[in-house]
Order: sequence, then C-alpha cells, then structure tokens
Amino acid sequence: MIERDTVIGGAVSTVERFPGHRVDRGSSAHLMIRHSGIIEELDLASHGLRYIDCDPWGFAPAEPGSGGRGIVFWRDLDRTCESIARACSPRDARAYREFVKVWAPRSSHVMRAFSAPPSGPHLLRSFWGLDSGGDPAQLSREFLSPGDAVLDEFFTNERLKAALAWFGAQSGPPMSEPGTAPMVGFAALMHVLPPGRAVGGSGALTAALARRLEADGGSITCGDAAVSLAQHNGGWTVTTESGTQLRTPVVIAGCHVLTTLDLLAEGKFDGARLADWRKRIRVGPGIGMAVRVRARTLPIYPTVDEDAAVIGASLQLLATDRAHLRAAHGAALAGELPPRPVSLAMSFSAIDPSLAPPGEHQLTLWSQWHPFSPREKDWDTLADREADRIQAELERFAPGFSGSILDRHVQTPKGLADELGLIGGNVMHVEMGLDQMMMWRPVPALAGQKVPGAPGVYLTGASTHPGGGVSGFSGRSAARLAIHDARLPRRLRRGLTWPR
Repeated sequence: MIERDTVIGGAVSTVERFPGHRVDRGSSAHLMIRHSGIIEELDLASHGLRYIDCDPWGFAPAEPGSGGRGIVFWRDLDRTCESIARACSPRDARAYREFVKVWAPRSSHVMRAFSAPPSGPHLLRSFWGLDSGGDPAQLSREFLSPGDAVLDEFFTNERLKAALAWFGAQSGPPMSEPGTAPMVGFAALMHVLPPGRAVGGSGALTAALARRLEADGGSITCGDAAVSLAQHNGGWTVTTESGTQLRTPVVIAGCHVLTTLDLLAEGKFDGARLADWRKRIRVGPGIGMAVRVRARTLPIYPTVDEDAAVIGASLQLLATDRAHLRAAHGAALAGELPPRPVSLAMSFSAIDPSLAPPGEHQLTLWSQWHPFSPREKDWDTLADREADRIQAELERFAPGFSGSILDRHVQTPKGLADELGLIGGNVMHVEMGLDQMMMWRPVPALAGQKVPGAPGVYLTGASTHPGGGVSGFSGRSAARLAIHDARLPRRLRRGLTWPR
C-alpha cells in the first residue's frame, strides 16, 4: 500500500493534537461498518479493534429558556419513546415507534444494496422481499422522497423533526433534497446496533486493518505519494514522488476519484475520456468544518436529567428547528457563512478515558454547512471567528462550558482539503445528491468501480458506491472484483469495464 500522508487512514485516523490527547482527524463515530460484517470477516478484534456502543446514540436538547426537556435516543426503543413522550408528546412517541417499524427493515435492505457494486441484478436482489404494502410504486416513491417529507408524514413536533433531520444530514445533503428519505431512515437502525466508538480513536480501525494487512504479508509505505499511473505491458506502473516505480497487474485506488483521474492523466491515459468524466462529477461547494476542543469538563445540558457522562456517549444534535438547517445550507450555496452555524457535539472521552489525560476531556464540534470558497474573505481570516460562533452554539445549550476550554484545533474546509486530500473540502468526496448515488456514483461509467479502458484498475473510497461514511463496503467490493477478475483468462479481462 502506498500512502501520500505520513499517517495512514486518511479521514479515519487519530493523532496527538494536544498533549496526551488522541484526536480524530476526520470521522469519530462509526455507524455503517458495524452493520457490514467486515469487522468479523477480517477478525479485526484479534488485531486490537474494540468498540464501545454509543448508548444513548443521540441527544437533542430543548431550546434554552423554553422550559422543555431534551430528547434522548437510546438503543432501547422503549426508553427512547418514553423520552419522546415526555419531551414532545405521546402521539409523537407512538409515531416514532411506527417510524422504526417501517424504516428499520428498509434500512437493512439498503445496507444489503451497499454491499456490492450497484448493478441492476444486485440492487434487485437487495430489495427483493421488502414489504411494499401491495403498492411497489408508492414504496419506490417513499425511497426517493426528501427526508423532510418522511418526517412530516410521521411527526408533529418540530424539535423531533429537526433532530432527526440533522442526524440524516450527516450524510451531506439537507433533508429537503429528493432521495434523502433513507438517510433519515437510518435512525431506525440505531435501535438494532448503535454507532460505535473505536477505543483509542477513529484511527484504531485503520490500525487494526494495517495489522491484518501486515499479518497477511502486505506492506505499507507512507509519505511517498503516487504521481502517475501508466499502462505497461498489460499491467500498470505506479511512479511515486521519490521516483520509485512499482509494476503490478492490479491497482486499487482509494484516493479521491479526481486524484485518480489526475494520476491516469500523468500516465498518458485517454485525455478526452478523462475530461468528460471530470466535467460530470460534482464535488459541490464544501460541507463543513470541525473544531476539536481540549477541556476540563464535559458539557452539562440543563434540559436533561441524565448525567453529563451519559449524554457524552451520544451524538449531541444541536438543532431545534429545520429552518436553522435550511438557512445554513442556503447560505453555503451562495458562498456565505451560515447565519447561525448548526453544530453536532461529540465528547467520547466520556466513555473512552484513553483519549485524554486524567482531569481533562476532549470534544469535537462538527458544523454544516460551510462553503469551501467564501465569497468575501479566505479561511485563514475567517477560521477563528467561525470557530468562536460554533462554540457559541454549544454554549447556548450547555451554559458555562466555554469556561472549561483549554485549547482547540480548527479544521476549516480548506484545512480538511489540504491535510486529508479532500478536494473542495467535501468529506464525502463528491456530492451525495440523488444523481450521484447508487449506479450513478460518481458517474455511470465508473459506478462499477472499474475504469473503462483501464483493465486492472479498481476504484474504492467515498467517491464510489455507497459514498461517504466509514463503511468499508466499497473496499470489500473492489477487492472481490479484483480477485474475481484475476481468475479469468487475460483475453477476457478487457471486456470487464462496462459501461464504456
């Protein structure tokens, strides 16, 4: 394996940002990979990987001064419904139970669809047997609906809708966009298996994968980026920055798809074809930014009875009205900063003491939506001011927390791009809109995780199906494709890059 960075794992990595603190560079909570079976297939527990359940998996505080109570989303559905009944209404609690009943099996079928390249036969098998209620057309319409439409169908309480919409928006798009219903629907799966926190940080998953790779005879080279990918005698030559040349029959590219196209261009691949793919791939204006905080204490929310350490296990969804989300997204489309940042707080040192030294805690504040290229000023000028505004959102809901902050590290959209190779600052690589999902991700010609005209090159990572998030699905799919194709006679392999 060749890695541009000196740290492996890209956005699934953990480093020491503050003395004695293990701080994630990208993802923090792992959701999809725990539903994939990959952890068990590779026996990563034997290579040091251990997860702690995020339970409760979500918390939505009440608006300050409203007299309301926060909503606590537990793995246990009954406990969750009790919380919703107290904070919202018994009607919404009953509706939430029905929502889980409907969307948990649907989400399980979506996970099946994620488990292989999105060919027509695979997608048909994945959704076969799903109860359509006797109306397949209506079922398909519900899958293609905006997430907001699902929320409006089931619930009356706006605060509950906002919390679930903000959870769904962690996939990237706002829940007003078509095709986002399944992103909201994933909340139902959290009552089957909640998000997990890898002990030692998000990078513990990458470390376990690296140990498994080395145990199987593989090797890893860091700090020597690939600079070209050229066809050579029926195989490929990978040239690195140091001038090293590696000849191989198979290349699996896990970097951004546009980076892979650049490598092929340097290797004199068909320029017209590359240009056509590039112009069709939408990266988007950027998604968000993170503030990593070193603090003396955990946030204490006055609108909930549970202890701060209990709530610290959860995704703290700091939004009480979907108008807040819509205003932030609309501003980003116009190249503006949000009128008020929308924040998600995660304080996993509450459940994993290995992340921070005794007497200290660590917190991540993730905020959407922030443009990669603000219209008026650059991110070097805006970073601290915007970090202050993001922290102020947490302070609204957890008064006094700001006084416990000892240090912080700010990751702007530009900083994420520079550090992690996330072109345009998009943590999902390319937009997660309906036109770039399933058999259209990132474009139809590349959706099969192969490159037409480049037999032996396979694509993986967030640029490919099923998109961003820590899932492992695309990597497993690419590996299976490579193994399958390697067993075929060479003369047959050239026909395996459909569509052209």
